[in-house]
Amino acid sequence: MKKALLINIIVFITATMFAQNTVTGVFSDYAGQEISLVGFSGFDTYIINSTTANAEGTFSLSFGEKDCGMAMLASENNQSFLVVLAENENLQLKGKNFADTENVEIVNGRQNQVFAQYATEHPVREEALNAWSFLEQLYEENAIFAKCKDTKQAIIWSQAEIKGEEEKFLILNTTTDDYIGWYLPMRKLVSSVPAIAQYRTDEIPEILTALRNIDYCDNRLQKSGLLKSLVENHFWLIENSGQALSSVYEEMNISIDCMVDNLMKDEAKLNAVSEYLFKFLEKRSLFGASEYLALKLLNEQGCTLNNDFAAQLESYRAMKVGNVAPDFSFKSEVVAPGYAKAPKKLSEISSQYVLLVFGASWCPQCPQELLQVTNLYGKWKSQGVEVVFVSLDEDETAFRNFTEIFPFISLCDFRKWDSPIVEKYHVFATPTFYLLDNERKIVLRPNSASQMDSWVDWYLVKGGR
Repeated sequence: MKKALLINIIVFITATMFAQNTVTGVFSDYAGQEISLVGFSGFDTYIINSTTANAEGTFSLSFGEKDCGMAMLASENNQSFLVVLAENENLQLKGKNFADTENVEIVNGRQNQVFAQYATEHPVREEALNAWSFLEQLYEENAIFAKCKDTKQAIIWSQAEIKGEEEKFLILNTTTDDYIGWYLPMRKLVSSVPAIAQYRTDEIPEILTALRNIDYCDNRLQKSGLLKSLVENHFWLIENSGQALSSVYEEMNISIDCMVDNLMKDEAKLNAVSEYLFKFLEKRSLFGASEYLALKLLNEQGCTLNNDFAAQLESYRAMKVGNVAPDFSFKSEVVAPGYAKAPKKLSEISSQYVLLVFGASWCPQCPQELLQVTNLYGKWKSQGVEVVFVSLDEDETAFRNFTEIFPFISLCDFRKWDSPIVEKYHVFATPTFYLLDNERKIVLRPNSASQMDSWVDWYLVKGGR
């Protein structure tokens, strides 16, 4: 008797430990197609499970506790449907295909039913709020509505009523234990940013405070699929808040401090979020903020950065705008069209500015960027900008073939990343650009030929300097 009881207990514990929930569906358009269940993990996605639908389009996919959060059902023809994976909640769906969301029936799965209702109603409420906000501003700014006090008050009441309905929906349909109860307010916060920037600017301080208070170490966020939009919308909102650039950078620095301080308790997430933010700021040419982030991370004593990311940030400390770039000799293979005698070192070039370009024939992006540099070289040269291309090629023939059409100085010592010049300039990726003045002071770190051309147009051609 005791032995049988023990066996039953073991079976029960084992079944509990390895319990699997399922997502089942019947979608007629997907007969014979592969259907995948795709989960979110930070900035990445991963395949939880996949199967082939039968002749009726029926499929079943299992998931475990570690997969709980938001996920996507994905078909072979790249159609997808967002779902909630909840522990102890099997999801059943029925429809024609994932793209026809209005006709997808959620047969079973309470949190998914709540999500579907919210996804239908929330955009309508947001549209109404934006319309009322527009009218409120119109009535405030135009003297012809000065006597319409009752209308103004009605507008304010209407906005409060809409916001109240949203809060009531969440209270009535979610619990503190529901994933969807956490997810929906977070999704609302992230998705509301464009409308607030355009229609409801008075809400910007409140939204910024909410964004700065987010716990980036919360595993629910890592499983939400919102992390990318959250980081981007946070800093996009500051950039588009209508402030002077100096104030924009001040606000961004405050947000960076909040994010880094919060992430210090989890180094893996600190590296992932900081690296993504750094690349986003660079892409948006927000170099003041990316430099602040780099220096803050490098000066933090309580965190360890990934080697590649640390090297990338270190280049900002050593090669930030305003620093004097190192001189170097042209001891390597040099091609110098237009020069009767090739310069022997960088400091011998007598132009007002020098654009250093680090790249290689094997770099996927370099041919396109250097073709653009070649096409713009005549214009830049006429404005006092010389170009020097430092190649990271290892083969002389490859270097010669790659640079033969370039009208500017090209040089290579065939040592790739071990080149002393590359090491001096903390180059960790190609292409890399540095714009120097005639005292070798770093004026700009453009991220592309297009950005360099914009600088030439503004500061040299139009005299913006």
